[in-house]
Amino acid sequence: MKTSAVTPILTAAALPIALMSFASPAAAQVPGRTNSDSKTAQSVTHHPIPRTADGKPDMSGTWQAGGVSITGEAGAPPIHPLPPIDPHPITRQPLAYKPDFDAKRKLLTTLDDPTLTCLLPGVPRIQTEPMPLEIVQTPKEIVILYESFRAWRRIPINDKLQHPDDITPTWMGDSVGRWEGDTFVVDVTGFNDKTWIAGTGTIHSEQMHVLEHYTLNNDGSLSWDAKVEDPVVLTKPYLTGAVFRAPVGVRVEEYECIENNPDLEHMKKARELEKSKK
Repeated sequence: MKTSAVTPILTAAALPIALMSFASPAAAQVPGRTNSDSKTAQSVTHHPIPRTADGKPDMSGTWQAGGVSITGEAGAPPIHPLPPIDPHPITRQPLAYKPDFDAKRKLLTTLDDPTLTCLLPGVPRIQTEPMPLEIVQTPKEIVILYESFRAWRRIPINDKLQHPDDITPTWMGDSVGRWEGDTFVVDVTGFNDKTWIAGTGTIHSEQMHVLEHYTLNNDGSLSWDAKVEDPVVLTKPYLTGAVFRAPVGVRVEEYECIENNPDLEHMKKARELEKSKK
């Protein structure tokens, strides 16, 4: 089953590879940047952006930022290679922590990762997981269904980006969106403080605020960027993003983290053993 092949927690040997995909959004963007040289750029095919009945860009469908469906595996290309696309540069700024929180996060290791016990990755981290996601678009809301951790987001369309008054802090936060021209803007707030922003130890507070932009491109790709602000933990905004592709013959499938997570206790024991040797 495909999900057992890509579930991020299998063995101690597989763990660093899986976590690399979580911690390095840049790696997930390689598919969107392999065509930046002049040779492939000349072969990019452009089509009119598909639109819904109300004239909005139609983002519906299955998308993926990375993973074997897009990049293939070591020594083997993907079964359905995707055509080249235009370069879509992503603006990035590193995470910059206040001293107290920087010291706190440096004490954390991959074995402290909330996803290691099958807890939700949160936003924006879930966007660059190596599994597909499906966007369901209607005039009143957009829904994102993630294969990763069975997560989902319901994004009501509200021109004022107003959130409910009674938000309970959650792993995925509360999302509202609006169209700004052909770009879909999503405002996310109402997080708990239990997820990591990007990779190992990237903690945040309940005051984290995320602003996302989704733009459909005429080469068949979908650009996504996010700005993360947290006045409690960060000294400046963190910027990240990715270029999503529409993989061929791929759909969102069942993901059962617990069933494919047999070595968690072994990894914890290995860490304790390593500590005892110091």
